[in-house]
Formats: sequence, structure tokens, C-alpha cells
Amino acid sequence: MSSFPPDTERLILITGPAGSGRSTALKALEDVGFEAIDNMPSSLVPRLVKSPLRAPLALGIDTRNRDFSLNAILALVEMLAGLPSLDFELVYLDCSDEALDRRFSETRRRHPLRPDAPVSEGIALEQRLLAPLRQRADVLVETSAMTPHDLRAQMHHLFDRNGQGKMHVQVQSFSFKRGLPTSVDMVFDCRFLNNPHWEMDLRAFDGRDARVAEFVARDPRFGVFFGRVRELVESLLPEFAQEGKSHLTIAFGCTGGRHRSVATAEKLAEALAQTMWRVSIRHRELERVSAEMPKTGKDE
Repeated sequence: MSSFPPDTERLILITGPAGSGRSTALKALEDVGFEAIDNMPSSLVPRLVKSPLRAPLALGIDTRNRDFSLNAILALVEMLAGLPSLDFELVYLDCSDEALDRRFSETRRRHPLRPDAPVSEGIALEQRLLAPLRQRADVLVETSAMTPHDLRAQMHHLFDRNGQGKMHVQVQSFSFKRGLPTSVDMVFDCRFLNNPHWEMDLRAFDGRDARVAEFVARDPRFGVFFGRVRELVESLLPEFAQEGKSHLTIAFGCTGGRHRSVATAEKLAEALAQTMWRVSIRHRELERVSAEMPKTGKDE
């Protein structure tokens, strides 16, 4: 990504097929200070950017816009990208046909492009229409396996610049059984370390617990592994920042995503924060468990 002067105005144009999560993405950008407008006629955008923007602006455009024209949108994108006073990015929310079909089935909605035909026909048509925009996108966010929570977190990670312009580092933990997280820059495998899952007095806890973290750190291989990972990461972060990268994601995986990867991610995030990097941390599988727990209305 290019670096822009601090006073440069920001505009993000978000598009993608119906059902890919555009509304969720726009709401997430509102959370980090953007003014978000959905389904704004593309013909009005040039007039909008002629006057100073009161805040960073996020616009949602898709095939349901009343004046949608692929050629007009592509021309608009090139015009915005060519404005020297504008920090512009085209964000495409990508999603597989299977995931889109499932989402339409779950909500019992008809596809807006083919309301009187099977949903699959509308999905296929829209994917073909939007293919040139997908190819032109500056940022591609794959939402097929994302929950709304995942997408909100990813948008915050990608576009929240409230840290005075310094590169934002996110450290994640995950389970290999559930697949690799999306949009990750570095992945490290922790499955060779001794597993607290097989210790009955530790199984119920996760890697944020001091006893679990201590058990993982006692593995004779952990010190060498962690030291080399930390050395590698700390040597590369300034290089990525120098290239203008505003966000970088480091992920640690293990079998269940509860113990070894969590403890290692916590330890690296703490080490990087001490060296003054902007750091956030996510534990994908722990978030899933928390989201799936029934709400009883009282503390358990």
C-alpha cells in the first residue's frame, strides 16, 4: 500500500456480490470513524469528492444500485485512484458460490438479479458481472468462512489507522482443523509442542491461563522456536513498515486452537507491544466458542 500525507482525504469503495457482507463491512468502518453511505448512485460520487470530506468516507456500491453500470464503475474507480489528494482503495468482498447460496437459503431471500429464478442463477450472473471489479480491487477480503464478527474484526484490522499511522500488527491463534485464517501474512505451526490437552488438570483452560502458558513454555523446544520466530518477526516488521504496509497479520496454529497457539500468540503479542508496535490479538476458536455459548441472562 502507498503512503499518503497525514492530511490526505480517505475514501474506500466497497463492492462484492449480494450476501458477501457489505452492510457488515460498512458498519465496521463506521466503528472506526468513517462516514458510511450504502447504495449511493455512482454518478453522484465525483460531485461528492469535489468538496472537502468531513471524515474518512466509505461507499457501498453493487449491482443493486439504480444506475449500476460496470463500465461507469470502472471509470469511476480510475478517476478516484488518479486524484493526488485522495487516499483511495477499492475493496472487494469475495465469497464462494456455495457460501452465497447457503446464506440466501438461510434467510429465504431471492436473488435481486434473478428474483423469479433459482438463487444459483442470480449468483452466477452477478459473479460474472463483478469479475472485472474483483480483478481491479486493491484489497480482496475472502468472506466465505467468516462470521459477521470475523468480518468486523478484519475490517477494523485493515482500516483503523487511529495509531498515528504506525503499522498495525495483529497476532492470531487458530485451529488447523478449521482451516487457515484469511488474509494472513505469516503462519507458524505449534503442533510439535507438548499438548496441554492431554493433561487433565489443564484441559479445561486455554492458553491465556498462566498454568497452560507455563506448561507450553516448559517444552524444551519452545524456547528455541519462540526465539527464532521473534527474531524473524522483529527483523521483518520495520521492512514491511518502510514499504508502506499499514497492517500485518501473524498467525499461530495448533490442533484445537485453544492451548499451544493461544499461549504462543499471547507471548509474541506481549513482546511486540513492549517494542512499541501497535498490536492487537485475536483467538479465533475461543471467539467461536464464546459466540456459540447460550445466553442465560445470569452469570454461570
